[in-house]
Amino acid sequence: MSHQKSLEPKPYYDVLDGLRGTAAIVILVFHYLEMIYPEDYSENFMGHGFLAVDFFFCLSGFVIGFAYDRRIKTIGMKSFFINRLIRLHPLVVLGSVIGFAGFVLNPFVDGIREAGWGKLLPALAGSMLLIPAPFLPLRGGGLFPYNTPSWSLFLEYIANMVYALVLCRIRKSALLALGCICAAWLMYTSCKAGWLINGWDIKTIGDGFPRVGYSFTAGLLIFRYGLVLRNRMGFVLPFILLMGVFLYPHVNNDWLAEALMVIVAFPLIISIGAGANVTGRMKKFCIFIGKLSYPLYMTHITAVWIFGDYYCKAKPQGPALVGLVACLCLFNLLFAYAVMRLYDEPVRAWLTRRKNRSSAH
Repeated sequence: MSHQKSLEPKPYYDVLDGLRGTAAIVILVFHYLEMIYPEDYSENFMGHGFLAVDFFFCLSGFVIGFAYDRRIKTIGMKSFFINRLIRLHPLVVLGSVIGFAGFVLNPFVDGIREAGWGKLLPALAGSMLLIPAPFLPLRGGGLFPYNTPSWSLFLEYIANMVYALVLCRIRKSALLALGCICAAWLMYTSCKAGWLINGWDIKTIGDGFPRVGYSFTAGLLIFRYGLVLRNRMGFVLPFILLMGVFLYPHVNNDWLAEALMVIVAFPLIISIGAGANVTGRMKKFCIFIGKLSYPLYMTHITAVWIFGDYYCKAKPQGPALVGLVACLCLFNLLFAYAVMRLYDEPVRAWLTRRKNRSSAH
């Protein structure tokens, strides 16, 4: 009986793939709107789009638990880290190169004159190695000025290390206690700052740790405790709930609402999404946008920064502005697809073959 159970195929969470892709597209739109409404986020109809990062962290905790909890002791810590590097780092490198090219070739600002090669090249090396380099001008103190979303990858790497060293070994009760501590830490951080957007720049880097600490732990808890809510709503219900969070109107000092969205709403959405099934075209759609999500997340920001510099100079309004942003979003999606097919998938496949040959010897 136990042998038969071991032969049962693992479930594949197609709906969670679709939600990951949804969150990536939300981040894309949010960043363009952020350039148009940089001061007053209440004017941004995607006012809580930045919380997509916390959703990614929570989803990552669930997926890491699902993929490695039962086999990390078998494959070993070294293999775990190599697998994660193969999965994540090729796009860290490419995103850095794209960001560097966009910074020095930006027609609306003179990045070379503003920074000088003495800062440009060290920042590129730091970005490619995921070493913070917050000294480049024109990027607001961003930890990774060429590809600012890399700050979340920096924290993701740290979370993965903590998982391999500690979290995969501790009991569920200890993990639950840790989750409660991280929830209190997140609540305190949110209250102190007034919101949860922080962590991406040198001034607020400390606020990123409770964001990843709670959300990653919460995702892992969902898997460990089997908190999967079986339902027949498919992609519709979790999608509506997730978009409800992102579209929730932003007001100043709404720290409590944001903390509750992260602490309560996102784990609930993942539990519902993990318990739902899709078939046919919807299944294919969810898998597709799930695959597209990471290339999109790691390649879109250069176009956003250039758009922001253009917007400050030209101030387009009305239909022209809407059309421009729509075209840029379409460009980002098509570019991400090309990156996925021509770079990310082939490079990861090649690295995986190299790893397997090395392991065989």
